[in-house]
Amino acid sequence: MKLNSKLKPDEVLALGIKSEIDAADLYATLRSRVKNILLQQKLDFLVVEEKQHRKILERLFKDRFGDRTPSLPSESFLSKSVLPQADTPTVKELFDAALKAEKVSEDFYKNAAASAGEEASRRMLTYLSRVERSHYFMIKSEIDLLDKFPDYYKVEDFHIAQDMIHVGP
Repeated sequence: MKLNSKLKPDEVLALGIKSEIDAADLYATLRSRVKNILLQQKLDFLVVEEKQHRKILERLFKDRFGDRTPSLPSESFLSKSVLPQADTPTVKELFDAALKAEKVSEDFYKNAAASAGEEASRRMLTYLSRVERSHYFMIKSEIDLLDKFPDYYKVEDFHIAQDMIHVGP
């Protein structure tokens, strides 16, 4: 995502905070739609991660702007371009949106880091960019499983080899 050069540093952080809120909500929604226990745990982890990113950005905002409260935009860059617009998106559509969200977030933080005026902000934004990249690959691997095993998310405990039988000695 190309960073709007007209955004002030406080607006960049506020946009990041709002986007982390949207990302956590996306993972919470996705988590409520799956039955697979291991997948639920992975989604719980992602919710916690996104909430932690929000705290990091809020701390960065406070360090930079004192006691000012960030003025969060009504929409994040995720809600404008990534989140599904359907009333009831499928689980696959939600995973696809999560994959796009992680890529957009990675690019956002990478670009924000490049334009950050101070080293501490640059390091923190670079860190967030790299973590979002790891989330991208985590979601990608789940999408690969869903493509190969469409019922993967629908059952509490998924055993790939449950229908195999031993034929050897």
